[in-house]
Amino acid sequence: MQKMTVTIKIQLCPNDTNKILLNNTMSAYRVACNVVSEYIFQSHDLNQSSVNTAVYHYLRNNYSLRSQMAQSVIKTVIARYKTILENQKKWIKPDFRKPQYDLVWNRDYSLNQNRFSVNTLCGRIKLSFFDKSMEKYFDKETYKFGTAKLVLKHGKYFLYIPVSYEVEESNLSDICHVVGIDRGINFVVATYDSKHKSGFVNGKAIKQKRAHYKALRQQLQKRQTPSARRRLKAIGQRENRWMQDINHRVSKALVENNPKHTLFVLEDLKGIRSATEKIKLKDKYVFVSWAFFDLEQKLIYKASQNQSTVIKVNPAYTSQCCPKCGHTESGNRNKKLHLFCCKNCGYCSNDDRIGAMNLYRKGIEYLVPDTVMAE
Repeated sequence: MQKMTVTIKIQLCPNDTNKILLNNTMSAYRVACNVVSEYIFQSHDLNQSSVNTAVYHYLRNNYSLRSQMAQSVIKTVIARYKTILENQKKWIKPDFRKPQYDLVWNRDYSLNQNRFSVNTLCGRIKLSFFDKSMEKYFDKETYKFGTAKLVLKHGKYFLYIPVSYEVEESNLSDICHVVGIDRGINFVVATYDSKHKSGFVNGKAIKQKRAHYKALRQQLQKRQTPSARRRLKAIGQRENRWMQDINHRVSKALVENNPKHTLFVLEDLKGIRSATEKIKLKDKYVFVSWAFFDLEQKLIYKASQNQSTVIKVNPAYTSQCCPKCGHTESGNRNKKLHLFCCKNCGYCSNDDRIGAMNLYRKGIEYLVPDTVMAE
């Protein structure tokens, strides 16, 4: 069995009294995080036991935090510092600005009779919620809740809960279907499968919208005002959410439209940034900012849930090799027309479809080494 973890988002429905309790608790929690952050920044101490000895009673006495809340504050700040040190390789003090509250399952929050019980500075409160579609995760025999995060966004309260469960591991011997997936700009994905069917997700609208965001960012950057900088940050977050939603839908459709035990074959795009050196400057932004990796990650975990497998193969010549006769040369592909026409046998097709066909072939070779494909 393979362990999977997904994060579910649940909107809570507190009344006016409960909103005040939640706001006070999140505010005290945030301030306490900044206090601990300052202590760790000065001491460079990331040992939970010694940090606990230094600040625990101070947090309890000055911010009225309950015991588990104080412990959660310490763990949250230490985890943030460790992430910064791992990524930045230097001591940078994190600033906790937004209201938040980390809740430990069965200590700070629990679920009973379809209502969440949440711990606050003044005791527990019971909260109903909107997201009925998430109730499938409430089966305690199958799904295990982890430490949740309570956040306040646009006047609404959300619980982000990591949910762990087990799924059967995919076995290559069970593979019954292969899909080659070529990722690109003009087509987000082009596919070719064992039934010799092709599929395309047009990327034209996405390309146009990202160009709009780019132009808007350039205008705001020229202003160099505080309001323009705030607007820039908001635009970046909005574009990121929009692109993630597209990748979620594309990856979900790929998994749902193919049977269990499918082998999805992708190009290994590691080093794609360095490969864009020969691209015109005006086009480079599109290539280096395209969310290929995000789509890949979403497809991997969705495929695992469906007992399917994702592999990455060497992308060399996948758009130059003829899937019919195997002849390979750069002249086979006309990038401007997005057309592939074999100089040897004359086979013609869309160049992204050719890439998907060659990835499909590599998937078959992966399952049965030394196999020669014949269409």
